[in-house]
Amino acid sequence: MKKLFLLFVIILFVGCSPEPTYQVGQINTRLGEILIWLYDDTPKHKEAFLELAEEGYYDDYTFNRVIENFVAQGGCPDTPEGFAYSVHLLEPEFEAGHKHVYGAFGAGRDNNPDKLSAACQFYIVQNEKGLKRLDGDYMIYGHVIKGMDVVSQIVKVEKDSINQPIQSIPLDVNVIEMTEKEIKALGFELNQVMDY
Repeated sequence: MKKLFLLFVIILFVGCSPEPTYQVGQINTRLGEILIWLYDDTPKHKEAFLELAEEGYYDDYTFNRVIENFVAQGGCPDTPEGFAYSVHLLEPEFEAGHKHVYGAFGAGRDNNPDKLSAACQFYIVQNEKGLKRLDGDYMIYGHVIKGMDVVSQIVKVEKDSINQPIQSIPLDVNVIEMTEKEIKALGFELNQVMDY
C-alpha cells in the first residue's frame, strides 16, 4: 500500500511540475507585436540582446531605417562616425552559420574591418528571397517566429530620403517567457534553424 501511495505521489508531482519556459524577444510597435527566437549557438549576441532589452535600452529608440524587400532596422541609428565609440560592440559568431533568410534577425555594424557587431542595433530581413550577399558579413542571431506581417507593414510606411519613417515607429522591447507548446503553436520547433 505504501508503494502504491508513493507511486501516486511521484506521478502527481511529475504531472504537476511546471513546463519549462524559454526567453523570447518581444518587440511591440504601434503596428503590432513581433516575437524573436534567439539562437543558443550565438551566445554573445543573444546575451547582449536580452541584457539590453531587460534594461529598457531599446525603448528610447525607433525603427529608424526601413526599406521594402530589404530590412527593417531599429535601435541606435547609423551615424557618420559609425559605432567606433560604442560600448556595445561584439566579436562576430559567424561559425554558427546562420543565413540572411526571410525573417532573420541580425545585429547592425559599420564598415569596421573586424566586422564587429553593434548590439545596440538590430535588423529583420524582409526580403522573401533572403539577402545572401550579406551572409558572413553581418551577424544573424535569431529569427522572427511571429509578426512578419507587422514587419511588412513597417517597411511600407512613408519615409524620407534616408529611409526613416515620417511617422515615428517607437520600440517597446521586452523579454518574455514562453513554453514549448506556445512556441509550437506559432509554427516554430525549438530545434528548428530557419536557414533555408
